[in-house]
Amino acid sequence: MSRLPDALNRMTPERLRGIRRGIEKESLRATAAGGLALTPHPAGLGSALTHPHITTDYSESQMELITGVHATPETCLEELLRIHQYTVRALGDELMWVSSMPSNLPADETIPIGRYGASNVGRAKSVYRMGLAHRYGRRMQTISGIHYNWSLPGVDSDEYFALIRNFRRHAFLLLFLFGASPAVCSSFVAGRQHELQPLGEGTMYMPHGTSLRMGRLGYQSDAQASLAVSYNGLEGYAASLYEALTRPYPAYEAIGIVNPGGEYNQLATTLLQIENEFYGPIRPKRVIFPGERPLHALRERGVEYVEVRLMDLDPFVPVGIKAQTIRFLDVFLLHCLLADSPPDTPVEIAQIGRNQHRTAAYGREPGLKLERGRGEVTLLDWAEELLAACQPIAAALDAVHGTSDHADAVRSAQSMLQDPSLLPSARVLDVMEKDHGDSFIAFTRAQSQQVKAKLLSLPFSAAQQSKFDAMSQRSLDEQREIEARDSMPFETYRQQYIAPERLGRGQSAVAPALAAV
Repeated sequence: MSRLPDALNRMTPERLRGIRRGIEKESLRATAAGGLALTPHPAGLGSALTHPHITTDYSESQMELITGVHATPETCLEELLRIHQYTVRALGDELMWVSSMPSNLPADETIPIGRYGASNVGRAKSVYRMGLAHRYGRRMQTISGIHYNWSLPGVDSDEYFALIRNFRRHAFLLLFLFGASPAVCSSFVAGRQHELQPLGEGTMYMPHGTSLRMGRLGYQSDAQASLAVSYNGLEGYAASLYEALTRPYPAYEAIGIVNPGGEYNQLATTLLQIENEFYGPIRPKRVIFPGERPLHALRERGVEYVEVRLMDLDPFVPVGIKAQTIRFLDVFLLHCLLADSPPDTPVEIAQIGRNQHRTAAYGREPGLKLERGRGEVTLLDWAEELLAACQPIAAALDAVHGTSDHADAVRSAQSMLQDPSLLPSARVLDVMEKDHGDSFIAFTRAQSQQVKAKLLSLPFSAAQQSKFDAMSQRSLDEQREIEARDSMPFETYRQQYIAPERLGRGQSAVAPALAAV
């Protein structure tokens, strides 16, 4: 007997109205010709170290736009739009690349790593990225996506972990419905083993692919695959991460901390340099205090929200995600929270990984089957079950907000299930074929140019421009202040930051903040 109806009935209108969300959106800067922009982060956008809304992710060429916390999808998207409008005005001839898979990439070693100034925290952020380059290569890090941060009042850590277990089980549905990366520029896979097929000039694809970003070519790591991370509770999860953050890994020990020329290769030789290196489609999160390690914050104060990390950029939408998609995510996450969520097992965790890869590469293949329990079920049958279970949740949210928007979002998903040609991944391939000679670069460049023109044509007042200009200037001032305050040698800073005692219960922060590295 499912507990979902009872759990939904106990959900008060106040709690449902208390859903909060925020968005972090990554985008490469590209040249007008569709290559990677090798220029520095635009000076007009302030300091990537300290700006609250505009930073860089892995590469100097990869912007990350960050909203605050919002009570409605509309206000969240409104803020994201304003940040886009300001950003695009600082880009000159460059484009914001609208696809999750990167533009035409240069040789791996020439992809620029993010730079954050001369302070210890700024240097540490760059050294961390150098470590990623040594461990996984730079190309993998140029993949972009949308991270959706979500919380509901009154949810404790055990309940958030129950949500996470169900999310991982059912994440294939989001990859199917919203995956928008079925093709890549052939520069991305040059010299690598892959199962992609050639399409148009300089383009590789999977005919039934949905999200190559979340498949075997995306954020994957053989080293991390050795991590047996369970999501059955905070203690087990924290213990798994603690081991990965403190256990030396032979291949990374061989790289070393410092090269013969005295330059830093990485922050640590452990399996993970820091917590953020742990890849996954969803993470438990908590806002950290200055100088605090994320794992310490989780252990001390529990889970505060979840970070959904598997959403592709929607290349047909100026800001990469639309309100209807956000509403579907809200319904889906509530379903993950309220539905039965048995403990995970190593066998199921392995199944989840195989289902993710199968959906990413073959999601639109007619009759595709996924593993469930000891048997198999078609993706469409399983998806229909999930969408049917989402309907009463959508109705409850609509009743609270006086709309039909959430039910409409579920109906839209059901329509895409019945007609996969409506899926973003299918639409990308269709437009590529009809208008761009099956060229991924030509398609994405054209979409990026359209988005830029659209953003520049929308009203953006002098007051808004002035507000963002002031924010950018303030961020530059803050970076200079941080650099002026620094007195500790970087090696001392590094050792203090990665010290194991800073990860455990009852330990206080003892080093300056590494911020969101």
